[in-house]
Amino acid sequence: MENSKTITMNRKAYHDYHILESMEAGIALTGTEIKSIREGRVNIRDAYAKPEKGELWLLNAHIASYQAGSHFNHEPNRPRKMLLHRHQIDYLAGLISRKGLTIVPLKLYIKKGIAKLELGVAKGKRAYDKRDAIARRDSDREIERSLKTRG
Repeated sequence: MENSKTITMNRKAYHDYHILESMEAGIALTGTEIKSIREGRVNIRDAYAKPEKGELWLLNAHIASYQAGSHFNHEPNRPRKMLLHRHQIDYLAGLISRKGLTIVPLKLYIKKGIAKLELGVAKGKRAYDKRDAIARRDSDREIERSLKTRG
C-alpha cells in the first residue's frame, strides 16, 4: 500500500484465528478520535465487528481520549460505524452467519489522510493448531540460528 502509515496491527488475531479473507473498510470517527489515532493511542486487540440493522459496527476497539481535548472528548470504547458498500456488508453478514466465523480487525492505518481498517473474516483456531504454529516458528528460528553460526 502506497501513501499509507500503519498505526497498529492485531497480532493476536493471527495467533487466535485462521484468516480466511480480508477487506478494507473506513471508520466513522469524531475529531478527537482521529487525533488520538494519529498519536498511536489505539488498541484493537479485543475488537470485533458485528452487522446490525444493515450496518457494520466495530465493537471493543479502544481509542484513548485525546489529551488536549475539552469536555467534547469522545468515549474511548464506544461502538464505531464501519463504512462499507451495501453489497460488502451483506456479503460479510452472510459469511459470519455460518457457524464459527467472526470479523476481526487486522490492521489500522492512515491512507491518504483517512483512517482505514483491514477487516478479516476469521475462524477460531483450536489449541493444537496454536501449538503447531508455535512449534513451527520455533523450529524455523533454530534453523536460522544454525545457518547463521555456520556462515
